[in-house]
Amino acid sequence: YPYSFPEFLEVHHTAYDELSLLGTESRAAVMNRFIDYFHNGGFPEGALLAAKRNYLTSVYQKIYLGDIAARNAITNTFGLKIKKLAESIKQPISFNRIANIVSTTGSKLSTTSAIKYVEYAESAWLLQRINNIAAKLAEKESNSKYYFTDNGILNLFLIDGNTSLLENLVANSLIRQFGKEDAVFFYNKGIEVDFYIPEKEWAIQVSYSIKDLETRERETDALIKLSKVLPCKRFLVITFDEESVLQMDNHSRIEVIPVWKWLLMLR
Repeated sequence: YPYSFPEFLEVHHTAYDELSLLGTESRAAVMNRFIDYFHNGGFPEGALLAAKRNYLTSVYQKIYLGDIAARNAITNTFGLKIKKLAESIKQPISFNRIANIVSTTGSKLSTTSAIKYVEYAESAWLLQRINNIAAKLAEKESNSKYYFTDNGILNLFLIDGNTSLLENLVANSLIRQFGKEDAVFFYNKGIEVDFYIPEKEWAIQVSYSIKDLETRERETDALIKLSKVLPCKRFLVITFDEESVLQMDNHSRIEVIPVWKWLLMLR
């Protein structure tokens, strides 16, 4: 894995203890590091570079051309349209849909090839998948969500992609903490909840902002409805910079927490 956010702060000798976060200047230093981490990821060799995009591009090319295409003897490299997967972050996606999306670019891709290419990308640690806990086994395998292992690589493909970067960062942090196999899920059956952690019985929504009433109600209603289907001990809405506690009518308590603070608490 690339650096976690605490590791990233430590490499930069940036204090993030409780006392430091109370000080205006030291808190601002943490936030500045977070903006860098959020957009450019945490690859160790690039952590201290001032200009990171060229470095990230070279890392991606090495993974794509070396660890995926050359290693697996892929001749139709254009068919491996990672950009299309980047644009599908946050959405459950089937192999058939991946093949259809790529084929619209002019590069024919079969469903069988799409399955192989995604498996290659996972083996190279470019992508990580999570499954729908509400789905049957066959659907779990064919309608998963895919996340990039590092935000910096994902950001190479996005324009104004802060909402995707936010969910991608949360997904990676959860997988890093709890493991890849049957530890982190999403829920999609009548309602959509971004993440569910069976071990902790956590239900988590990710939303860049919930200042808008309609957005807030959509995110919180889904959490409450999930608790009628699966055991839930903790409800979280992870935002970019908003923080509060919402007391719902059924006496459920929903924590709204900024992602940078949540990353420092996730141990």
